[in-house]
Amino acid sequence: MHRVGLLIADQFQSLALSTLSIFEFANLVIGEPFYQCTVYSEAGGQVSSSYGISVSSMALSDHAEADTWLVGGVLTPLQLPATAGVVHFLQNHALRARRVAGICTGAFVLAQAGLLSERRATTHWAYAQTMKTLHPTVRTEEDRIYIIDDRIWTSAGMTAGLDMVLAMVEKDHGADVARGVAQRMVMNQRRSGGQRQHSALLALSPRSDRLQTALEYVRNNLARPLTVEHLADAVHLSTRQLNRLFLAETGKTPARAIEGLRLESARLMIEQSRLSLDVIARESGFRDRRHMRDVFMRGYGIPPQSLRTGRN
Repeated sequence: MHRVGLLIADQFQSLALSTLSIFEFANLVIGEPFYQCTVYSEAGGQVSSSYGISVSSMALSDHAEADTWLVGGVLTPLQLPATAGVVHFLQNHALRARRVAGICTGAFVLAQAGLLSERRATTHWAYAQTMKTLHPTVRTEEDRIYIIDDRIWTSAGMTAGLDMVLAMVEKDHGADVARGVAQRMVMNQRRSGGQRQHSALLALSPRSDRLQTALEYVRNNLARPLTVEHLADAVHLSTRQLNRLFLAETGKTPARAIEGLRLESARLMIEQSRLSLDVIARESGFRDRRHMRDVFMRGYGIPPQSLRTGRN
């Protein structure tokens, strides 16, 4: 039996509770009650979420033990920091566990307890800069779905916590069990931790019709050679005008924007198809598989094959 403790506080974000469904469905897939989940709070009893829903919890004590600790976040971590009692508990008990995870802004609680010092971590994008300011010893990476640094796990927004916990199940029981859980929960197969929190197109935030047209042209022609000259001709601008437009609206050159869209296209094909990496590289417009790998390492920090757990 593997004990899971979800630690919440008053005004917790209720979506944190959904992570326990991953373990519930994992038990069904495995065919035995491997995971035993308990909700904890500092004092125990009823705890209210930010939406006003109350949840029963067990009190933290010297006897509160878990193999996996999940620390839920709140909507306003600066106004509602962890109490001294929660920080003391984590400092003295959490590292006895096999792993400790901060869901979304739950990373701030781990940081308060000193558990993220000199470690890689992520949190919700809206609070990443605050994390860097308040906890400069944390190696915050603001555009990752989740990060694993030894026994410490952290996730981005609340739904990314589902991906993180599904990764825990995969680590415990393998890809087939994780896939079975995802199917039963009607989830996409687990997103990798190296994924960005925003889509490439959304991150570019095109405002003008010209730029939207240019980006749509890129998306429809990724497999073709795409030079700045090609793109400028497609939207009836000079290359100088096109460069100015991209820099003004996205802060990126056209070449960087094209690379980002190619990277996202390749990632989606790797995760959602059984095409070979050579074919995916070609369809996404990379010179070859090696070129695609280099761009993956620069953009996501992981090689493309790592997105294909259990597949080639």
